[in-house]
Amino acid sequence: MCLVQQRSLGRSGLLVSRLGLGLMTWGNQTDEHEAREQLTAFLDAGGTLLDTAHTYAGGASEELLGKLLAGGVPRSDVVLATKAGVGTRRGARVMDTSRGYLLSCLDLSLKRLGVDSVDLWQVHVWSDGTPVEETLSALDTAVSTGRAAYVGVSNWSGWRTAQAATWQRAVPGRAPLVSTQVEYSLLNRGIEHEVAPASIELGLGILPWSPLGRGVLTGKYRTGTPADSRGASDMSQWVDSYRDESSSAIVEAVVKAADGLGWKPLEVALAWVRDQPGVTAPIVGARTSAQLRQALAVEDKTLPPELMDALDDVSAERR
Repeated sequence: MCLVQQRSLGRSGLLVSRLGLGLMTWGNQTDEHEAREQLTAFLDAGGTLLDTAHTYAGGASEELLGKLLAGGVPRSDVVLATKAGVGTRRGARVMDTSRGYLLSCLDLSLKRLGVDSVDLWQVHVWSDGTPVEETLSALDTAVSTGRAAYVGVSNWSGWRTAQAATWQRAVPGRAPLVSTQVEYSLLNRGIEHEVAPASIELGLGILPWSPLGRGVLTGKYRTGTPADSRGASDMSQWVDSYRDESSSAIVEAVVKAADGLGWKPLEVALAWVRDQPGVTAPIVGARTSAQLRQALAVEDKTLPPELMDALDDVSAERR
């Protein structure tokens, strides 16, 4: 297996592996033993970008990552990315991008991770409840105080991303946005309307989450619902929205392309999104280290131009 190549995150000087490891299930569905195996496989393959969030598994994701890093992983070998802006109050999910809440979340993230600074800190969501200039001032503070080296946003619309990026570039001393993390796959190409063009123009690297269409693009739901899949869990609605007729046609095209190349459908879907304009690194989450190794196998693979075009055509209505 080829070592994972490195890419600059947008027009910044931050180098990251062109495949990121998402840790949403760590500390919940993924226990310490499995997490250690995933981290070892990822680092051995040359991966560096580890993406978590303040709320993943109620904080257990960051805590588990911190424990594994303290076990002997050199800090310089990884790019730590986390997010803040989502929380739980009185049992209800809240979105809070106020300056005070964001910075308190960052401080707790640093404590859990056992580090003084993260490489990339992202505002997890947009919230109408806070003026954008207040939210962005928290990013400035994080960088100026050394708690974060770079900052970005996640799940923001195109015009809000452009507004924020322009605001940060307008005055010297503000922390420029270097990335946006958004859902992007052959089954969800909505970012191509505004988010991707804005990001490319303003120098933000795109970090696609759910690049495998919530697992549907692996082809595992073609003949039913595997008992150990998300589609058979309390997350079934998350998957079911991509199991309609038009999605099925795209999945069949991916499977056909994979058969022709001697690849797995996962590799076709992942290679397609990895090599789209503006994309720096798809974020892949895996239940097992075996699944992660399948994703890492895409590193030495590039889709032929004619197949890229064919997949573009069959998924065009998802733009």
